[in-house]
Amino acid sequence: MAAHSVTVRENGGGRYQQTVSAGRHRFIADEPESMGGADAGPAPFDYLLTALGTCTSMTLRMYAERKALHLHGIEVELTHERVDVDGQPRDRIHRRISLYGDLSGEQRQRMLEIAAKCPVARTLGQALLLEATLAA
Repeated sequence: MAAHSVTVRENGGGRYQQTVSAGRHRFIADEPESMGGADAGPAPFDYLLTALGTCTSMTLRMYAERKALHLHGIEVELTHERVDVDGQPRDRIHRRISLYGDLSGEQRQRMLEIAAKCPVARTLGQALLLEATLAA
C-alpha cells in the first residue's frame, strides 16, 4: 500500500489550534478548554475515534452491499478511557455498533466479526512501527 500523508500545522488561532490538511480537505483540531485550548475543533483523540468509527461503518457498508444484506443504517458510538490492566495503565476504546435493518442473528454476528477486520481496527490492534524524524 502506498504511503498516505496528512499535514498538521499550528495556525496561530489559539494556544493549541492546528490546521489539518488531508488531500484537498482542511479542518481544525484543538484541545478542549479544560486542557488549555479554545475548543475550536475536535481534540486529537476525537480524530482517532473518528478514524476508527468511520472505517468501521464504511467496512460494514461495503460488506452489506457485497452480500446484499437488508441493512438500512449503521451507527458507531465510540468511547476512549484509560484503564488499569494488571497494574499497568492501558488505553481502551469501545465501539458500540448499531445495525438497522432486517438482519438475522447470524448476519448480525458476522457483521461484528467484519467490524474487527476494518483496516483502522487492525492497525490499532497491533504493535505499530511509530517513527519520528526532524525536518532539515
